[in-house]
Amino acid sequence: MGQQVAKPEEADLEQPFMTHLLELRTRLVRAAASILVAFVPLSFFMKEIFDFLSTPLMRAMPEGVKMLSTGVVAPFFVPLKVTFFVAFLVALPYVLYQLWAFIAPGLYRREKKVALPVLFSSIVMFALGMLYCYFIVFRMVFVFISGFAPESVNFAPDIDAYFGFVMTMFFAFGAAFEVPIVVVVLNKAGACSYAKLVSMRPYVVVGAFAVAAVFTPPDVLSQCLLAVPLIVLYQVGIWLVKAFGVTKEQA
Repeated sequence: MGQQVAKPEEADLEQPFMTHLLELRTRLVRAAASILVAFVPLSFFMKEIFDFLSTPLMRAMPEGVKMLSTGVVAPFFVPLKVTFFVAFLVALPYVLYQLWAFIAPGLYRREKKVALPVLFSSIVMFALGMLYCYFIVFRMVFVFISGFAPESVNFAPDIDAYFGFVMTMFFAFGAAFEVPIVVVVLNKAGACSYAKLVSMRPYVVVGAFAVAAVFTPPDVLSQCLLAVPLIVLYQVGIWLVKAFGVTKEQA
């Protein structure tokens, strides 16, 4: 049997698909390269970066006590992972720009006007959430937790466990600070009207404490430090909807 010849319509569809795949690969390579470029100079300061990250905990620990390393290679790999995470944050604007450059041609002009401010504000709010976590939450929580340690217990956390805890908290608080943006986007998309957002407020209060109980240590202070901002930021989102969004009931 002879080789089948692709129909003209199938060839027309296959060509744009391959073009998009090639462009996606180019964008991903550029994004990965930007992280690597940021990582190389930062790698010379791995110790200092980890020491900065561990400062809130070290201040809460008794004088002369240091963190522990139960793994053989942890003193090298944990600072390496911290430095790579910082490099990702440094390169994040360029990484998101590559994402934007890939999806922007497929958006309508109205969608571009909405997507670009949402993208920029999301970066800012996530960064604010991490800063709030580092400068306020960590300093209060670590002092609170260390104060409950019995005299017979040496409060000296493992560096790998500390890194995992810090990353979880960073992402939890970064995501929490995205709440106003999510509220406004849902309203603009027609999913939630102003009245519906107001009526959901009591459920958000309960849900905020439920989320805080999952992502924070099992103490009241940590849970309140996440739940209260969630509730406040949801209210901020309602105010933004009242000022700039759709305030009438959706059909």
